Amino acid sequence: MKKIILAGVLAAGVACVSMAFADEAAAPADWTHHYVKDSIITTKVKSKLAEKHLTSLTRIKVDTDANGVVWLSGRAPTQDAVDMAGLIANDTDGVRSVHNDIVVEP
Repeated sequence: MKKIILAGVLAAGVACVSMAFADEAAAPADWTHHYVKDSIITTKVKSKLAEKHLTSLTRIKVDTDANGVVWLSGRAPTQDAVDMAGLIANDTDGVRSVHNDIVVEP
């Protein structure tokens, strides 16, 4: 009985290993490259925003897609702060364009 259970567990393990490798083969080869590149751009933009030492710019969310397009969202106290965040993001290496969805707080 133990041999049958052991054989079943071994067969299931072999099947799971082959499924894991099949999943890796289906993923695009440059997926991790895009993810790392996007993270680097996002980090650069966030760092530049932090360098300005404006507390209003710390409430801004930064996302970057695989094409180097930066999406800014969140709230800022003035339109000048919104514009500054867009300029800072646009002036960052690797950024192709910026979508500024930051809203001015009432």
